[in-house]
Amino acid sequence: MKAQGTTLGADNGIGVAAIMTLLQSTDIPHPPLEALFTIDEETGMTGAEGLDASLLSGHIMLNLDSEEDNELTIGCAGGINTFTKLHYHEETPSNGSTAFAISIKGLKGGHSGIEIHLGRANANKLMTRLLYRTGKTYELRLASFDGGSLRNAIPREAVAIVTTTHATDFLAEFERRKNNIKAEFHSIEPDLVIDIKETAMPGKVMTFSDQEKALQALYAVPNGVFRMSPDIPGLVETSSSLARVIIKDGEFTSQSLQRSSVESGKEDIVNAVAAAFEAIGAEVSNDGSYPGWAPNPDSKVLRVMEGLYADLFGEKPHVAACHAGLECGIIGKHYPGMDMISFGPTIKHPHSPDEKVHIPSVEKFWRYLQAALQRMN
Repeated sequence: MKAQGTTLGADNGIGVAAIMTLLQSTDIPHPPLEALFTIDEETGMTGAEGLDASLLSGHIMLNLDSEEDNELTIGCAGGINTFTKLHYHEETPSNGSTAFAISIKGLKGGHSGIEIHLGRANANKLMTRLLYRTGKTYELRLASFDGGSLRNAIPREAVAIVTTTHATDFLAEFERRKNNIKAEFHSIEPDLVIDIKETAMPGKVMTFSDQEKALQALYAVPNGVFRMSPDIPGLVETSSSLARVIIKDGEFTSQSLQRSSVESGKEDIVNAVAAAFEAIGAEVSNDGSYPGWAPNPDSKVLRVMEGLYADLFGEKPHVAACHAGLECGIIGKHYPGMDMISFGPTIKHPHSPDEKVHIPSVEKFWRYLQAALQRMN
């Protein structure tokens, strides 16, 4: 099941629906329950961060927020947002210039934690590749740049307006760069579209020196997997995603999200991102820092859930930590010793218009949840 033209909300509306169904039901056996709903889970986890440490009395938490129906999650990465700002100078486009609108679209995007290791293209980084080092050769000037959307989504689209006094030569160079990019990503981004069209002349463009600074920072900033875990095979330990870039009306801003399951690793990647922008004189600030959730392989609820899964489905579940920001890390900070586990139905392509939930896995998840509550009753 998927929505049309927007995210479905399966991440994590399906967990909310399950909880509300339990609360409404009069015939599902279960122990005493506390239902916790938090705000802003996708935009900063401020609800979990502001949780009153005296609110809950339970000692076991079933977090209904995982994305593979055969997986039990027992750990997650922490994260932090990085914001940058630089005021730049503008000038009037040169006489004889032609203006072009460049667009990138059709990328898969997705969750910048769970899917960061898949090597999908980032629209902001691709746009930077198209524009980098073309200013001096083709007298290219950047009027605007608008790429990405959500802080925790891999950017799917970007648009830029540029001017040039060497339109024919620039178009030939653009075609070369476009073809190189499409060839690199043809197997993983088959629907990638890079388009250029002549457009109305903008009133102002960036000065050459400020344009060079901005593009250098965007090219240099780390994006994607920064370090794999040396202890858990296949787990991304540290990453960064350049989520949002806006260049318009004399102001250049960016937003990125850094994640790590190791606090010192989170500090390292934050410094690496900051260094790229501080080198050009940009202001750098951070907010929304949240801790990771350290795996506890000796968890009692894990043993119960593993055994139950095997009894119900005839196979062992996959027990793993994930490279995403679950609220368990924050809740564990408020409630030390809380025994936590996260599970849910299969959700594909979260944080994108392609988000969808696998209907048969919802039935499986619901059966598993009811059985778990009955076993703990």
